Amino acid sequence: MEIDELKKLAKATAQNAYSPFSKFKVGSAILTTNGDVFAGCNIESSSLTFNICAERNAISNAISGKGNIQIEKVVIYTPTQKAASPCGSCRQLIFEFGKDASVYSHCDSEDYIQMNIRELLPAAFDFSEQ
Repeated sequence: MEIDELKKLAKATAQNAYSPFSKFKVGSAILTTNGDVFAGCNIESSSLTFNICAERNAISNAISGKGNIQIEKVVIYTPTQKAASPCGSCRQLIFEFGKDASVYSHCDSEDYIQMNIRELLPAAFDFSEQ
């Protein structure tokens, strides 16, 4: 699947977000190394501490559907004028399942972020190397 298709899927999935508090609807789409595609959106909780980011939701969907996966690409959409990078928790989880994953973030303007997960999380915790 091409990056433009993943961008469209991430943006469409953002419309399903449950964000009654922040009104910040985020969508994500991931492509695994064997070609599977999964999407997720953010889900807020009234406790405001148990929120689920779109990226982690997409990864959870992938794990639920396929078991152990390897992420090739992560695409994030935010309804903003400036592209937003994934939070620290999402960066670590992306790294866990895609040590060489490409991360693309786009928004409602031409602004974008395109980086490797190792650039976004240069000192990632990697238990497999301990």
